[in-house]
Amino acid sequence: MDIHHLKVFLSVFKNKSFSKASEELSLTQPTISDHVKSLEEELNCKLFDRLGRTIMPTKEAEVLYSHAMEITEKADNIKDVIGQFKKEITGELIIGASTIPGTYLMPAIISSFKKKYPSVFFQIAIADSEEIIKKVLKHELLIGIVGSKLGNEQIHYMPFMEDELIVVSAPFMLKKERTTLNELIKFPMVLREEGSGTRRETEKILEERGISFEDIKISGIFGSTDAIKQAVKEGLGVSILSKLSVKDELKYGVLKEIKLTDIEMKRKFYIVTHKKRTLPAAYKMFLEHVMSQTKTHKSLT
Repeated sequence: MDIHHLKVFLSVFKNKSFSKASEELSLTQPTISDHVKSLEEELNCKLFDRLGRTIMPTKEAEVLYSHAMEITEKADNIKDVIGQFKKEITGELIIGASTIPGTYLMPAIISSFKKKYPSVFFQIAIADSEEIIKKVLKHELLIGIVGSKLGNEQIHYMPFMEDELIVVSAPFMLKKERTTLNELIKFPMVLREEGSGTRRETEKILEERGISFEDIKISGIFGSTDAIKQAVKEGLGVSILSKLSVKDELKYGVLKEIKLTDIEMKRKFYIVTHKKRTLPAAYKMFLEHVMSQTKTHKSLT
């Protein structure tokens, strides 16, 4: 069975589109169609139903998908195995990361890994925690690093460092430097979107204290940490953010931390993998590197 046919099939299956597969693989649409047609003839079955401009995978395609993933991964791993004989880790690592670890942790970790293994190329896909976990579930990513857990049995969560969530305000908005959680919710708040790990952990902390979102004066919901920081700077409200993400703003006095006297807000970052997937050599080495970095520096903050 031709490995190129399988790789084209996987792209069409994941994208649910011949045109998107064409863009992803840098091949013409007729070439994509020829690959799929050859595979259908070889397997003597139809893999996709054409429904106008959209396509739907058949039952046969769904069965083929997991086998094709395994075959193509083994083929891709041959280069890694040969690299091991030369005592060199090579290849491309695609790592998914939620906003905080992806922006504030990954650059330093990747830099130290590249010093050991310069032949490895990195691609970091940043999305919210929920989206990263979904991509690992759908086999679109092998490793993700997130700031919150979703209770899925197919996902393995490996805690690797602790983060602190803190309350931040514009310096002119709150004159006090300490308050209680119940006092805090009297002020307008700006929050991340629902899929965010920071939002999920904030909700969990509030719920544990018997505070519902109906009790909060939400003045805005934003899709990125940078947008939240700008909103807080402009006095739109206070927010609960990772201390990692506001380190520079606190240092230069652009934002002000409001200490909560009745609660300490901690959360963990997790490395997520699919329980049924075997990691290629380069990914295993990266995983070991991340864990060793954590042991050496108990907090990367």
